[in-house]
Amino acid sequence: MLNTKVIECIPLNLYLSAKFLVLLQVTSHNEFIKTNREDIRLYLKREDLIHPYISGNKYRKLKYNIKEALTQNCESLLTFGGAYSNHIAAVAYAGSINGLKTIGVIRGDELAAEIPNNPTLTFAQQHGMQFKFLSRSSYRNKMSNTFIEELNNQFNNFYLIPEGGTNALAVKGCEEILTDNDSQFDFICCSVGTGGTLSGLINASKSHQRILGFPALNGDFLNNDIRKFVSTSNWKILNEYNFGGYAKINHELVNFINGFKREHDILLDPIYTSKMMFGVLDLINNNYFSKGARILAIHTGGIQGVDGMNLKLKRKNWPLILKQ
Repeated sequence: MLNTKVIECIPLNLYLSAKFLVLLQVTSHNEFIKTNREDIRLYLKREDLIHPYISGNKYRKLKYNIKEALTQNCESLLTFGGAYSNHIAAVAYAGSINGLKTIGVIRGDELAAEIPNNPTLTFAQQHGMQFKFLSRSSYRNKMSNTFIEELNNQFNNFYLIPEGGTNALAVKGCEEILTDNDSQFDFICCSVGTGGTLSGLINASKSHQRILGFPALNGDFLNNDIRKFVSTSNWKILNEYNFGGYAKINHELVNFINGFKREHDILLDPIYTSKMMFGVLDLINNNYFSKGARILAIHTGGIQGVDGMNLKLKRKNWPLILKQ
């Protein structure tokens, strides 16, 4: 049986060691964020720092899935994602250090000719990922029995990880984000994509805590998706801060990301955590939280997506997200 070692930070040489995702359980530190309300304590859990290439919730989601893939003696990991997917990049790197081939089914067949101009796909390819590009209409049927059978015939002996990485094993991994010390907080806030991270936080939360989810995309389906993995009701989805949908951004959000970086020296990704932090601070300023509230927000990583977003912003002649 594998021994699990709990550590606060990982030496760089261990980042690159084989099978470390299976061997190591990590914890991240909470960083105080000053706000306009002296009577409220806000902290940001720095999950973005637990690994340079598999940061935040992607590390958590992949941990037990990779262990299961190895247990089943699978030769490869197969998953799905878009042009700038954090999940695609994380799976490629995680597979490479665990001796597993990786296959990415990518939304948008036009991207096949754009790999050199796409930082995420370039990174994934450099770490051994093989791509299968689908038209956007075909991609909508990616989980149909017929298409999965086609994939089985083409690639053989793969371990399938859903788009975004959410399944029961991913939720199990995300249950390890919160520590015993985090029981002091009244509210836990997190961005939401497929709902796996929020589900893990809900399952790990204490009865006195309220879990707030900030979706990065439009749609009411998330409530039903999350209910598949949780049995408590101490959570709420807040849909007011998605900025128009997945990967949608405007000048206000770019200015917020850059202002947050200047004030706190913390870079927020433009797809998930920035929208959540914008929402949390807006709620604080509008007295959503009562006096004395203790709030823990989760930085779920995703910084690799900044380069791709800046390419889009540059084409629009918009201000860029500042990384330094």
